[in-house]
Amino acid sequence: MTDAQGEKSAKKRQRGATSLPKRRANTWRNWSGGVTETAQLTAGPTSETAVRSLVIGAGGSGLRVKSVGAGHSFNDVAATEGLRLHFDDYRGLVSVNPETNVATFRAGTRMHEVQELLREHGLTLENQGDVVAPTIAGAISTGTHGTGLGYSGLSAMVKSLRMVLADGQVVLCDERTHSDIFEHARLGLGALGVILEVGIQCVPSFRVLVDESTGPVDDVLDTFADRARAADYFAFYWFPHSEQALVRSHRRLAEGEEPEGLTSRNAVKLMDEELVQYWTRGLAKSLGEIAPGMVSRLSQFTASLTGPRHYVEDSHGMFGAQRRIRFHALEYGVPFEDGPEVVREIRRRLEERRLRVSFPIEVRTAAADDVPLSPAYGRDTTYIAVHRYVREAHEEFFETVEEVLRAAGGRPHWGMLHTLRAEELREAYPRFDEFVELRDRLDPQRVFGNPYLERSLGE
Repeated sequence: MTDAQGEKSAKKRQRGATSLPKRRANTWRNWSGGVTETAQLTAGPTSETAVRSLVIGAGGSGLRVKSVGAGHSFNDVAATEGLRLHFDDYRGLVSVNPETNVATFRAGTRMHEVQELLREHGLTLENQGDVVAPTIAGAISTGTHGTGLGYSGLSAMVKSLRMVLADGQVVLCDERTHSDIFEHARLGLGALGVILEVGIQCVPSFRVLVDESTGPVDDVLDTFADRARAADYFAFYWFPHSEQALVRSHRRLAEGEEPEGLTSRNAVKLMDEELVQYWTRGLAKSLGEIAPGMVSRLSQFTASLTGPRHYVEDSHGMFGAQRRIRFHALEYGVPFEDGPEVVREIRRRLEERRLRVSFPIEVRTAAADDVPLSPAYGRDTTYIAVHRYVREAHEEFFETVEEVLRAAGGRPHWGMLHTLRAEELREAYPRFDEFVELRDRLDPQRVFGNPYLERSLGE
C-alpha cells in the first residue's frame, strides 16, 4: 500500500475516530487455537489519529487496550477483554533511506509483505523468523528470531519506533530521541505502548547455498559449535525416537558465484513442504491420537526421507514458510556452548519418561544482542524449541523439557508457552527491573495490561 493509498483509505474509513466503536462482544482465537478471548470492543484503525483517539477513549472508560497481529503467539500475550486493536488496514512500506538502508513499515505489515516490498528496492532483512505470517510489530514485540551465530533477532535490527503511549502521546523514538523507551520497546510485549511504525535495518539482497544432510544426532551434537561457527545460518532438527538429525547450513554467496552439483529446487520444495512437513507430520499427529505406538516408527521413517541436498535460495525466500499443521510450541534460549548437552539431557528425560513425540526438536543459534528482554541479551545463544500437535496433550512433554531448559539457565521466548512468573523471569533477565520501572512510569494505570503481563511483569 502506498502513502497515497493509505491516506485515501484513512479519509474514507476515519469517521468517528474520536469516539470508541459500538460496544459488542468479539471473540478472538490465536493461530494454534489454544487461546480464546472475548473483547468488549474491537477496532481496525487506519491512521495515527485514530489509534491515539482510541487509546485515550479506552483509558478514560477504564478499558484495557491490546494490539493483535496474526495471532502466532502461542500464549495470551495479545489477549484482552477490553479493546482489541488490529492493524489489517494499517500496513505497507512508509519509506526507505537509501543511505542507511533503513526501511520503515506500518505496524500491520506481515513479514512476507516486508520481504516483497524490500525486493523492489534491492534490499532484504539479514535474518528473520521461520514463519512469515506475523506482523512486523508483533514479531519484534515478542522476540522473533531466525538462526545464525553472526546475526541477531529482529528486535536488535530495529532502528526507530513510532508509538502511542498510554496518555495518548505520540512519540518517535530511536537511539537519540526517547532512547530509554526505544531501548526497551524494541521487545516490549505490548506493555509500553501501541506501535505504529517500525524502522528496521536492511541489507542488499543476497543469495545463499543451502546444504542439507542427515547424520547421527550424536555426531551433530559433538560438532555443533564448529558447524555453527562455520556457517552463516545453521540449524538442526532431531527426530525423537530416531538416531538421525537433519542439518541445514546456509552460506552466503559472493556476487556472481554459481555453485555446481545442485539439487532441483522444485524437488526440494516438494520433499520439504509437501512430504516431510505436511504428509509425515500430519500422519504422525493422527497416529498420535489413534495408534501412539506407531509414532516412533514414523519418526524414524521421516528422518530417512531427508536426503543430502544442495540448492541456491535467495534471501527473500529463505527465511520463512507457511504453517498448515497447527501446533503448540515452547522455546527457550540457553548459553550457546551449553546447547549440545541440554539436547542430550532432553533426550535422556524423554527416554526415561517414555514420552512419544511426533514433531522434530528444533535447534537454532543467535548472536548476543543488547535488547533488555531478549533471550539472547548479553550472550551467544542456542535456541531449543519443541512442538506438539494441537489435539495432543502437550503438558507433560513441555513440562519435562522446560525443567531441563530452566536448569540450564534458559530464558523463555516471550511468544511461546512457558510457566515462568515475574519473580523467576527477574532472575533470568538482568535488566528486568529496568523494564518494569519504565512500564510503571509510562503506563501506571495499566491501560495496556492483561493477565499475561500481570504474570510476567507483576501487577
